Amino acid sequence: MTETHHHLPNRSVLVSGASIAGPAVAYWLHRYGFDVTVVEKAGTVRGGGYPIDIRGTALEAVRRMGLLPQLQKAHVNTHRITFLDADGGTVAALRPESMAIGADGDLEVRRGDLTEILYDAVRDSVAFMFDDSIAALDDRSDGVEVTFHSGVRRTFDVVIGADGLHSNTRRLILGPEERFHHCLGACFAGFTLPNHLGLSSEGLLWNTPGRSAALYAVGSGQDVFGLLTFRRSDPPFDAFRNPDAQRELLAATFPDDRWEIPRMVAEMRSAEDLFFDVVSQIRMTSWSAGRVALIGDAAYAPSFLTGQGTSLALTGAYVLAGELAAHADQANAFDAYERVMRPFVTLNQALANEGDTELFPSTEQALQQRNAALRTLSALPADRPHAEYSALTLPDYH
Repeated sequence: MTETHHHLPNRSVLVSGASIAGPAVAYWLHRYGFDVTVVEKAGTVRGGGYPIDIRGTALEAVRRMGLLPQLQKAHVNTHRITFLDADGGTVAALRPESMAIGADGDLEVRRGDLTEILYDAVRDSVAFMFDDSIAALDDRSDGVEVTFHSGVRRTFDVVIGADGLHSNTRRLILGPEERFHHCLGACFAGFTLPNHLGLSSEGLLWNTPGRSAALYAVGSGQDVFGLLTFRRSDPPFDAFRNPDAQRELLAATFPDDRWEIPRMVAEMRSAEDLFFDVVSQIRMTSWSAGRVALIGDAAYAPSFLTGQGTSLALTGAYVLAGELAAHADQANAFDAYERVMRPFVTLNQALANEGDTELFPSTEQALQQRNAALRTLSALPADRPHAEYSALTLPDYH
């Protein structure tokens, strides 16, 4: 792979974040002959059972990585989604046609399965620094001096922030998150809890206006994934880094004694894997500064309403690595990366305005209309193929 890049030095790259975008960009950079280090503040690659989607252009990216067969094996086949009313009564129990691997091959896999498959693809060829993170960046004309929280200091040619919605890298180079954070008016919390209902390859979705709760069983294991979602106009910034505040906010928002809500709230309070966040997008006029660039949610989180966060991360990782391999100067590479990716990102972020109401109606009237429509169906219609998912044709970089 590296023979075609004689003009390039073995440039050193630091990637911050070992979730999805980080290992994916590390994979491609290594393939192009870069010397790659990944730093991750957690002690290991983080699992997490909730399902994520890989669609459209991103399927081609994982196919080029050689990971498609493994991901197809990990595909979650959901047999039924049951919609419930406020008292837990069944509105409709439907087969999700759109969730089977169709002709277009869309994949749904557990997030933890994807992160493990990506990590396994790079763990032997890329250096990982777990339990550490970037404390300071000094971006000079000849490189970036990085000071880590562990006290280690190293200089890299390029730094890539793949560290998510609340990116530390972005804050260090471009300032506070509030400048780029666009709240879409809701918060959500995910966690695992015991599968005491004996659910198997299915989801249950409970709605009242402006609030929803879901239980999602991947297979028929001992645990299910729980999700609590609620509308809120102002982001609770104070709760982002305070799990106790998150738990109190959730308990206050779901005081119901109906359906499984009391049990979910009790399990949420003690869940070790509670993940709380605001439904929001990151929108930036530029995804880089100097020798530092951002990918995935750090640069262009589209929100889970679009179902496209993972696909944008995998695609952006491919494009940024390819452009760095194609340009001797990182500034030109970053410009090219934005030219290729920005129209694709803009189209996919716009999807957040659409999928909003069906899973999450905000008013009593919208909920009644949704339920009436569901009662007429025998199966959930296959997602009309969104042109947005495949709007980018991957360039060839080799």
